[in-house]
Order: sequence, then structure tokens, then C-alpha cells
Amino acid sequence: MERVVEAVYENGVLTPLEPLNLPEHLRVQITIQIPSTRTPEDVLQGWRSVYEGLSEEDISEIERIALDRSRFMRQGT
Repeated sequence: MERVVEAVYENGVLTPLEPLNLPEHLRVQITIQIPSTRTPEDVLQGWRSVYEGLSEEDISEIERIALDRSRFMRQGT
């Protein structure tokens, strides 16, 4: 069984933000994921920097190649 529960880490202890309803002394595995603090604007700026300094012609060529599936698919196998 897999379940996602938010928790707060304080003084060396993870405290769930909702009841877990698990039997006492049950051994579990914990995977920790720290939520991103990046805003959508930060992400967009990162993508803008990929095209920085390129001409419209260069950008069009990159997008044409990226959208051309024939370059990424095996032919005749």
C-alpha cells in the first residue's frame, strides 16, 4: 500500500498533518519529497533562457526538428 501524507519536520521528528490510522509499532518506509519553491514565472524564465541569443530563424529550425517525429522513430524494423 502506498499513501502520500504531508508532514512537518521539527526538532528531529516528522509529524503527520493528518491521522495515519496505522497499527502501533508498524514498520513503514518513508520517502521524503521536498515541494518545489519555484514559481511558474521562475520556470518560464528558465525556458526563455534556452532561446536567449537565438534568431527567429534558429528558433524555428529547432522547433521544426523537435516536432519532426520521423527523426526519432525507427524506420522499417
